[in-house]
Amino acid sequence: MSKKITVGILFGGKSAEHEVSLQSAKNVFDAIDKTKYEPLLIGINKNGKWLAPVPDTHTPHSILNVDDLYRITLNESSVEVSLTPESGGLIANTRQKIDVVFPILHGPFGEDGTVQGLLKLADLPFVGSSVLASAVGMDKDVMKRLLRDAGLPIGGFRALTTYEPVPIYDAIVRELGTPLFVKPANMGSSVGVSKVHNEAEYKAAITEAFQYDTKLIIEEYIKARELECSVLGNEEPIASLPGEVRSSHEFYSYDAKYLDENGVALDIPAHLLEDTTRTVQSLALQTFKTLYAEGLARIDFFLKSDGALLINEINTMPGFTRISMYPKLWEASGVSYTELIDRLIGLAFSRFEKEKRLRSSR
Repeated sequence: MSKKITVGILFGGKSAEHEVSLQSAKNVFDAIDKTKYEPLLIGINKNGKWLAPVPDTHTPHSILNVDDLYRITLNESSVEVSLTPESGGLIANTRQKIDVVFPILHGPFGEDGTVQGLLKLADLPFVGSSVLASAVGMDKDVMKRLLRDAGLPIGGFRALTTYEPVPIYDAIVRELGTPLFVKPANMGSSVGVSKVHNEAEYKAAITEAFQYDTKLIIEEYIKARELECSVLGNEEPIASLPGEVRSSHEFYSYDAKYLDENGVALDIPAHLLEDTTRTVQSLALQTFKTLYAEGLARIDFFLKSDGALLINEINTMPGFTRISMYPKLWEASGVSYTELIDRLIGLAFSRFEKEKRLRSSR
């Protein structure tokens, strides 16, 4: 019998999406084909320490309170571990060695290219986009500029950094209309996002967003249906059937996504004309390729009443919780959760082997 492939499921992290990552990791761990893979949970706490169970011990589970979305937490009693450059997958402080990494990390310090750079230095294959696409996909300002320059349809926006004067509310309204959205530029899961209707809310939203990032974006409000499409692949990616998000909240907030099970209705697949479905899939693939994404991504859209489609954003490591759209859309498209994980790991090895054939010297 062939040896199982050891998959390091890297999760948690220092971002505000820490708890979402814990939920995603649990689902990946539960769904992975354990006849083929040996999953190893490696948690990163909110201080940035890496923690893993010691082999051949009775260390408790890596994630505690797994069924409570408000109390789910990383087990801090595991041993502190590390991964060093050119280590060949050897986990320091344990006798374990990993063959491939599934970095199911959301937000800064995980989805933004930082961990991807470390994994490349460690000479390990990993699931998902590499450094460039991860960084670009995380920064909504740079992402939107690249999409705009590629001629792809996006909504109006303005970027703002902490060292710039805050634009006068009336001037922003003249430029982008009202209401407005204010978002941290480098954050996901709607963390730090505010919908703004007046000047007082505008000022509060700027303060809120700057708690999570040194750059924010101000976006026009687009009255439209919210669609999402999952993409899978490297050089020849494929797109899933689109889905639709219908939130009962003011907007598709963090609570609506992860905490309130009645906060959102998902239409999977979305009820769309065939031409619209094909256009969504085509734009999703164009976005994926324009931003040099690899492995997986979820592309979010707005569908206006006149039929116009606008790209909202790309998510290079979408959620894998039990209510997350990325795996649900693939299930509706004929790819089971377990098969999806298997394909993602295969794509990781495929890219790694291709990059290994590149010359590193003259």
